[in-house]
Amino acid sequence: MSKRDYYEVLGVSRSASDEEIRKSFRRLAMKYHPDRNPGDKASEEQFKEAREAYEVLSDARKRSAYDQFGHSASGMGGTGGMNFSDVFGDIFGDIFGGGRAGPTRGADLRYNLEITLEQAVHGATVEITVPTQVTCHACNGSGARRGATPVDCHDCGGYGQIRIQQGFFTVQQTCPTCRGRGKRITDPCPECRAQGRVRQTKKLSVKIPPGVDNNDRIRLGGEGEAGEQGALPGDLYVQIAVKPHPIFGRDGTDLHCEVPVGFVTVALGGEIEVPTLSGRVKLKIPVGTQSDKVFKVKGSGAPSVRSGAKGDLLCRVVVETPVNLTHKQKELLNQFQKTLSSDNKQSPRSTSWFDKVKKFFEEMK
Repeated sequence: MSKRDYYEVLGVSRSASDEEIRKSFRRLAMKYHPDRNPGDKASEEQFKEAREAYEVLSDARKRSAYDQFGHSASGMGGTGGMNFSDVFGDIFGDIFGGGRAGPTRGADLRYNLEITLEQAVHGATVEITVPTQVTCHACNGSGARRGATPVDCHDCGGYGQIRIQQGFFTVQQTCPTCRGRGKRITDPCPECRAQGRVRQTKKLSVKIPPGVDNNDRIRLGGEGEAGEQGALPGDLYVQIAVKPHPIFGRDGTDLHCEVPVGFVTVALGGEIEVPTLSGRVKLKIPVGTQSDKVFKVKGSGAPSVRSGAKGDLLCRVVVETPVNLTHKQKELLNQFQKTLSSDNKQSPRSTSWFDKVKKFFEEMK
């Protein structure tokens, strides 16, 4: 069976750069490596084919010979004296944990913060209390007793990784003795027991920018858990939740509310006072305003966190029907009702609705 073209095997063009060839082989190796596909003979063969192609195309001399003579070039298809420890230490470093590990970075933390709508719209500074791991002051994060110094791990030589032979190549794994730190503590700090950090509650001030909304996150860099033995700390992410407001709802940068208005005011027109988060404003009600009419108070919404541009306040009119009428009030309303003609334009919504009902029943016949 003839061999496939090496460029075809790696899925690259004949003018591909060394980096493109390397990336393509790494992708195929991750997909077909025997450790990831135990017992799969087809994957194993594809892995070997890709490995052979990479061996040739990653070597400038061999690639030049292959480009001229193809598979008949001398030395094609064998190991050719290549140092597989070097190849796989480079290609599989990301797959099998290669590279110096060292002490572990501190974990990121999340804090759920509930704020009012006023704080979300105007911004605020809020103090929070966070239980976390902080750097041990007794050993300054080293994990060793004051005056003592951590020493290199004797198993990995301070590298944090050990090499293990697996068949025809060598892989790197985290050193089990020092757990990847590269150091051993022979005289541990009595306060933190060699961890370099202790549990503590700390207070932080969180600046809430104007315009934040539900599920927004504020990142406080370096305010997460302290790292082990002096490693970098994690970050603290403050998750925002805005409390429901008794008057206003929110949709993006717009605020909205319902405004009850008496039927005399909507019929004759008038002026009403409505609240905003910055004070009170007067709203003009035109003659004949209908229920559900929405009026816009421009610029009285919430600002955008990114641009600072403000949304609007949308006020929806809800016509309020009076209750507990006196006998005299009922008589006056009855007299008023009699003055309304069924063929005028004084009840446009009712007229339109009854016309639709009439047509509906006629079509049913």
